[in-house]
Amino acid sequence: MSDPDLIRLQSILAGFAPQGRAALLPALHAAQQLHGWIPESVATEVGRALGVPLADVHGVIDFYEMLSRQPTGRTVVRVCSAPVCALAGGDDVADALCGYLKIEPGEVSSGGEFTVEHAPCLGWCDHAPALLAGEAALGRASPQQAADICAHRIERPISLVGGDIRILTSNCGQGHPTSLADYTSRGGYTGLKKALMMTPQEVLAEVKAAGLVGRGGAAFPTGIKWEGAAKAAAQPKYIVCNADESEPGTFKDRILMEEDPHRTIEGMIIAAYAVGANRGYFYIRGEYPYAFKVVSDAVDEARQAGVIGKNIFGSKLDFDIEMRLGAGAYICGEETALLESIEGKRGFPRIKPPFPTTQGLFGKPTVINNVETFCNIPLILERGAAEYRKIGTERSPGPKLFCVSGQIQRPGLYEVPFGVTLRHLLFELAGGFKQGRKLQAVLVGGAAGAFATETNLDVILSFENLSAAGLPLGSGAVMVFDDTADLRDVLKRLGDFFADESCGKCYPCQLGTKRQHEILDRAAAGAAVAGDRERLSDVGDTMIDASLCGLGQTAATAVLSAMKLWPEMFERQK
Repeated sequence: MSDPDLIRLQSILAGFAPQGRAALLPALHAAQQLHGWIPESVATEVGRALGVPLADVHGVIDFYEMLSRQPTGRTVVRVCSAPVCALAGGDDVADALCGYLKIEPGEVSSGGEFTVEHAPCLGWCDHAPALLAGEAALGRASPQQAADICAHRIERPISLVGGDIRILTSNCGQGHPTSLADYTSRGGYTGLKKALMMTPQEVLAEVKAAGLVGRGGAAFPTGIKWEGAAKAAAQPKYIVCNADESEPGTFKDRILMEEDPHRTIEGMIIAAYAVGANRGYFYIRGEYPYAFKVVSDAVDEARQAGVIGKNIFGSKLDFDIEMRLGAGAYICGEETALLESIEGKRGFPRIKPPFPTTQGLFGKPTVINNVETFCNIPLILERGAAEYRKIGTERSPGPKLFCVSGQIQRPGLYEVPFGVTLRHLLFELAGGFKQGRKLQAVLVGGAAGAFATETNLDVILSFENLSAAGLPLGSGAVMVFDDTADLRDVLKRLGDFFADESCGKCYPCQLGTKRQHEILDRAAAGAAVAGDRERLSDVGDTMIDASLCGLGQTAATAVLSAMKLWPEMFERQK
C-alpha cells in the first residue's frame, strides 16, 4: 500500500474509530470501496484503528459474500441464479457476459474491469432475469445485452405496483423516491404527531388493539413485542429496522424503501416514543445499494428538518437513526444474527431466550421489525386501531403486500386486504398465464414456503386460512410456475440457496442443507438413487426439529411439500 493510499485509509478509519468494533462492517465497506478488495495490509489497518483482533477482522470478511480478500474487477456483475431468474434465462445471461469478457465466473477480466458472479437473489424477482453491475440494477436482461452491460449502458427498472387498495403503497409505483415535502403534503408524519399527543402507554395500547403482527414471516404480535421492550428496565433502548430482505421471491421492502422511505422512518420514530428509545439502526442488505442511498438521504433530510434528532416536533422525544449496509448474508435476516452484524461480528444467530426485547443490541432492550411492519404503524396511529381493523379479516387485520413473480403476465407488488383469494391475486390482479399455458404450481411464502396447486386457488389469503391449508404466508412472496417449468431444477436451486446461506453455527442446518442439496441435485440430473426420498424426509425432519434458527427450521419446507404433491419427482428417470 502506497503512502498516499495509507494516509487516505487512515483518514477514513479515523472517522469510525470512536465506535470501535461496532463500526467494523461500515469500515470494511469503506476500505473495499477504496481498494476494490481488502488486502492483508488494509485488514490490519482496519483492525488496528477499531481495536479488533486481525483474526476477527478476517472472520467477518470471510463471512460476508460481498467482502473479498482476493482481487476482483472494479465492477462486479452479479447475475441472479434463483429459480425465477433462472427460468427467465439468468444462466444464459451470465454465460454470455463471461463469453464476451473471455473469463470464467469469479475471474477478473483483462484490464481488471469486470468480475462476473452468480448471485443467490438480488430482490428484483419481478424483473427476471436480474443482475447488479456494481451499484446499478438491470431487469429483464438478455444475453444480447452483454456489450451494453459491460459499457455500463443500464437503465434502472421500474416495478409494477398495484392491488385492490393502495395505502402502504400510495406513494409507490412512480420509480422515484418521495421527498419529505411530498410525504408531508400527502399526510405523512400525521401518525407521529398524533402519537406525540398520547402517552407512550396509549400508543402501545393502540398498536396492540390493531392486531398488527410482524410482516417479515414470523407473525409475532407487534404490540406485545414493543411492550416487552418498554417494560424492560435497562437503558439505553434501541429500535432496529430489519431491511435485510434476501429470500428469493421477496422484493416488497425494496420498493417501500426506494419509493417511500419516510413511511418506515415515521414508524421507527413512533416505536421509539412508545418504548423509550433514543437511537435506531436501519440495516439494509448489501444487494440494495440504491435503497441504502435513498433511505440515507431521507434520514439526512429528516434530521435537517428536525423530524429526527432533538425535541421532535416540539416534544421531549430525542431519537436519531444510524444506517448500516449489509454485505451479502441471508442469515442476517434472522433478527439476532442482524444484531450481531451491527455489533461488528459474523452474523451468527443467538440462542433464545433471552430475546431482543430484554437483551438485544449491545445487550440492551431492542425492538426489531421489518420495513413493511414499520410502514403499518403510521396508518394505525393516524386512523386508530378500530378503523385499521376494518381492513382485512377479524384474525388477520390490515393490508398485506404480496410479491408476485415468475411465469405470470404482470409480475409486481400487490397490496390487498387480508381475505382475498389466491385466484384473485394471480388472475384478476397479476393477469394470469401466457396464452396456452396453465398452472403447475405456486410457491407460497418464499423459498422457505410450500407449494400450492390448482386445488388451492380459492384459499383465502389470511394467516388462519393459509395455515389451515398447510401453506405459510411467510413474508408474502408468491412465485408462480406454469406447465413448462422444471420443478426439479427449481428445488435444486432452492437447495443450493439454503446450503450456500447456512451460517454453519449448528450442525443440523450446516450438514442437513448440504445433504439436501446433494439429493436434489441428483434428482434434477435424473440420477436419483434408491432411498433418496426417505433420505430427504429424514434430513428435512431433523433440520426442522434440531436447527438453531429459522433458516434451518424452514430450509426443507418447500422440499417436503413437493414430496407430498409429486412423489415421483424423486425417482430415477427412465
